[in-house]
Formats: sequence, C-alpha cells, structure tokens
Amino acid sequence: MAKIDDLLDDTEEHMMAAVEVMEKDFMALRTGKASPGLVEQIEVDCYGTKTRLREIAGITTPEPRLLVVQPWDKNIIGEIEKAIAASDIGITPVNDGRVIRLPVPELSEERRADLAKRVRKRAEETKVTIRNHRRDANDAAKQAQKSSDITEDGLRDLTEDIQKLTDEYTKQIDTVTQHKEAEVMEV
Repeated sequence: MAKIDDLLDDTEEHMMAAVEVMEKDFMALRTGKASPGLVEQIEVDCYGTKTRLREIAGITTPEPRLLVVQPWDKNIIGEIEKAIAASDIGITPVNDGRVIRLPVPELSEERRADLAKRVRKRAEETKVTIRNHRRDANDAAKQAQKSSDITEDGLRDLTEDIQKLTDEYTKQIDTVTQHKEAEVMEV
C-alpha cells in the first residue's frame, strides 16, 4: 500500500525532472545573446579526464554578445579552446593566452528557423517522456488494483490524478517552448 501512496509523488518527480532536463537543453541553444548556459556543459579533456567547462573555468557575459571563459589553470587554455571549437555551438573562440572570448554573432533567419525547429523537436521528446511516465504510473495503479491494494474507485481516482499531472506538465512544456521559440526568433 505504501508503494501506491508514493506513486503520484514519484510520477510527479519524474515528470518534473524531464522538464528540468529540457530547460537545461534549451539554455545550451544559441539565441543571438550571450549566455553561460551555451558553453558550460562542454566537456574538456583536462588532465586525462573529461570535465565540464563550468568546473574548470569562470564563464561571464561582460557584454550582451560576448562570453568570456577564464580558466582557473592557465595551462589548460589550449584544451578549452579545442573543446569549444569542436562543439556544435557555431562560435569561433578567440584565445589571448589569459582568457577565451566568444563573440556571439547575429543569427541568420534560416538559422533561427532551424533552432526553432530543434526547440519544438526537443519539446515533443519531453512530452513523449511525460506520457511514458503516465503509462508507467497507470500500469502500476492497474497492477495494484489487480492485487487488491486499491479498489476500482481508487484506481479511477488515481488515474484521473495521474492524467491531471500529465496535463499540467504538458502545459508547462508548451509554455517553456513558446518562450524559447520567441527568444530564438527575436532579432
């Protein structure tokens, strides 16, 4: 019975985590404005291990169209530059030996449309994840009803609550997606 009591909370946790991952992915999309989220997840081969850029350097935005990456150890600036150049962010790093500057260029209309399409695709993937969590929760609820842990009315109430959660998180995904699309399409 305790498992059924936690089912709704667990399902909500999974759905919330799926939305958070999508939002992090959206931060890494280039919008024409400098944002540390654009580069902080880039992995750098540092001292023989892959390390996220945000863990080995400070990332600032002194201007709206400029990112500055300042490594805490100047000896790895070359590796950081290589990792940024190899990433798919489409920005050429400028290394002056102390810091790496990343000038964020204007996005072309074609690139904006492509990014908006990527935003919609990522949002749809998250909705599929949400629906999968709904299915898993409904299956667990039906299993509990079969093993007489909950009544038929309890099953109906639980599946309705699961559907409400699904609708809530789907709406949240739509809202976040609309904001990100507007940001991407903004000139």
